[in-house]
Amino acid sequence: MPETEARPNSTRVLIVETLGEAGLRLFRQRPDIEVVRYRPTIAAPEFRALLAGAVGVALGPNTRFADPELDAAPGMKVVARLGVGFDAVDVPALTARRVPLMVVGIANATSVAEQAFYMMIEIAKRGAELDRRVKQGLWHDRKGPLPRELAGHTVLVVGFGRIGTRLAPRCRAFGMRVLVHDPYVSPEAIREAGYEPAPDLDAALAEADHVSLHCPRNRETEGMFDAARLARMKPGAVLVNTARGGIVDEAALHDALVSGHLAGAGIDVFVEEPAKAGHPLMALPNVVLSPHMAGVTEESMAAMAAATARNILGVLDGAPNRDNAVNPEVLG
Repeated sequence: MPETEARPNSTRVLIVETLGEAGLRLFRQRPDIEVVRYRPTIAAPEFRALLAGAVGVALGPNTRFADPELDAAPGMKVVARLGVGFDAVDVPALTARRVPLMVVGIANATSVAEQAFYMMIEIAKRGAELDRRVKQGLWHDRKGPLPRELAGHTVLVVGFGRIGTRLAPRCRAFGMRVLVHDPYVSPEAIREAGYEPAPDLDAALAEADHVSLHCPRNRETEGMFDAARLARMKPGAVLVNTARGGIVDEAALHDALVSGHLAGAGIDVFVEEPAKAGHPLMALPNVVLSPHMAGVTEESMAAMAAATARNILGVLDGAPNRDNAVNPEVLG
């Protein structure tokens, strides 16, 4: 059963159970808010029943929210995601009813940037392989490629938003040349930040030793790194995807890794999640995987919980954080 913190004459807000203490604390400070907590795996009919009378809701990563949910909550004033992705939310449906969709902004950006950089350095230094050699008593085994330095290498950052702007200085601090491709950021802004604009993605791929993806998944980016584009990457390059599954063609990536065209890959996101046991990428020694955890750290979870609570309360109080709104036009 859902857990309810009932308060007389209060405003009802639904929050996913995974919302952390930092967010719950902010709600508890408000005697005018009644909080109803629900399971992230709740079935749609049960979820819609809970929505009756609610004016705000915090969604988990896979909680669908579209017209049927809006119909169940005619008084809905704000929908918030405990995160930055909103693949399961029908944004046009919310916009049509002038309901803002709020995300956590920069709350987990540092965590994702660090994970992307970790994957690059893990592959370059062959960390897992060297750890295995020591543990298996293969101290003197020098078979296979040697570790590499990142200094002097070129990295292409695809997407220069909250995360890309945090990855770039980490790469530069290790002596890397940083190219940036983002059609929505002017070359002047990229140069002012201290990096090299790369308006022609395919031309930049031929130069990059490492490519790190930090763009949303949409009609423009779906399948953006298909077999043809992977073939344009510099031989021996490394691809890191901490953005969204579906941006990279997984079968084509597998082929590029097996053929030796690419030296390695770091993958945090998959087309189908959770990834099934036996996924072809799992069998490759030159691939570092994580279970969509790039943005999940102790620090980011606390920051995301607090940001989600503030996003909901800000809209209800008439003082929304416009920077966190996916559809700010509905805020007036």
